[in-house]
Amino acid sequence: MQRETPPAGAGDLGALRAANQGRVIAALREHRALSRADIARVTGLSPSTVSSLVKDLVDGGLVAPGTATGRGPGHDPERGRGRPGAVLTLAAPRGAVLGVDFGHGHIRVAVASLAGDVLDERAVTLDVDSAAATALDTARDLVSAALATVDVPVQDVRSVVLGVPAPVSPETGALQSNSILPGWTGLLPGEELSRRVGLPVRVENDANLGAVGEMRYGAGQGYADLVFVKLSTGIGAGLVLDGRLRRGTRGIAGEIGHVQVREDGDICRCGSRGCLETVVGVGGLLRSLQATRWELQTVEDLLALVARRDPGALRLLDDAGRAVGRTLGDLCNLLEPQAVLLSGELSQAGEPLLQSVRQAIFRYAQPGITSDLVVALGELGDRAAVLGAVGLALDASPPPAAVLRGRAG
Repeated sequence: MQRETPPAGAGDLGALRAANQGRVIAALREHRALSRADIARVTGLSPSTVSSLVKDLVDGGLVAPGTATGRGPGHDPERGRGRPGAVLTLAAPRGAVLGVDFGHGHIRVAVASLAGDVLDERAVTLDVDSAAATALDTARDLVSAALATVDVPVQDVRSVVLGVPAPVSPETGALQSNSILPGWTGLLPGEELSRRVGLPVRVENDANLGAVGEMRYGAGQGYADLVFVKLSTGIGAGLVLDGRLRRGTRGIAGEIGHVQVREDGDICRCGSRGCLETVVGVGGLLRSLQATRWELQTVEDLLALVARRDPGALRLLDDAGRAVGRTLGDLCNLLEPQAVLLSGELSQAGEPLLQSVRQAIFRYAQPGITSDLVVALGELGDRAAVLGAVGLALDASPPPAAVLRGRAG
């Protein structure tokens, strides 16, 4: 039991009171729920001091005054007398964060508490590529509806992160390639959304956000070094090294879709020829099969053929997986990640694609690299980017230190 004395060097009552508040919070952090009498017993503070401190902590939103009555772990029921006191707990930190994800054909919004719990999530299907103003207005409406649903005022939103399917300049938030989102030429997505929602908005590449999402909420939990690969209309990777995103000097790190795999291949939108994206992107795969399957129009059509074990579709998928795995094998030799996670529309093909990618990685990467390497499908699907946006928003707006420590574990 500690004595109610000022800490060394404390020259005023304010310092003593702050130190004693810290002791109350530490007790609640350790025991989770305590009555005022329990707090006095655990900390050695007088009951009158505890009552005064608790009042300030409740008024400041750091402690929740439980409505139920009972005793904490320090109570001896055989010796206790009178009515049991109200049980106090650390309060959930006030405020929220927002994640917004623009895909080529969808918009997804998530509101999360400062503890990282998703409070509301919603999405709509929309042609984002060529309709910037409509997409931004729709995102604004989704944000407003989500905040209203969870009763969070705009002024209580601590941070907003927006994901876009294109490389993003770390300095300006500008898109690094106008060919990916043709309808967004000359626009700064963060500034445009900020103007609509009345909050500062940070912009990030969607593959980078997917990596953060899987690391925080999905298959990447527990890994400090991972490669997240999005296999969709485009091919991109999010790189996490030592627990941090690697964006590159100009925000273009991880653009594996533009690794040349065929010198005499098709012209890519980047201006090069035979890029991986022209071979294994959704558009390239559909064109390859349409010579004999003219009715094939969408990735869903392709996945349906794979599910029916169509020989041509399976062969095409195997070739695509091996091409991706060859590129990733070289990347693994350079970075030595702990895990490679596959996501995006094509990853819905499941095990056939995963096996092809894994076999190629293990063939072209060094044995020492692959001995403990995990190659797996992501767990979050099309939620990965918006949850990654939530994760980065939380990093930019930590809750009060005492509450954060109290909710850990």
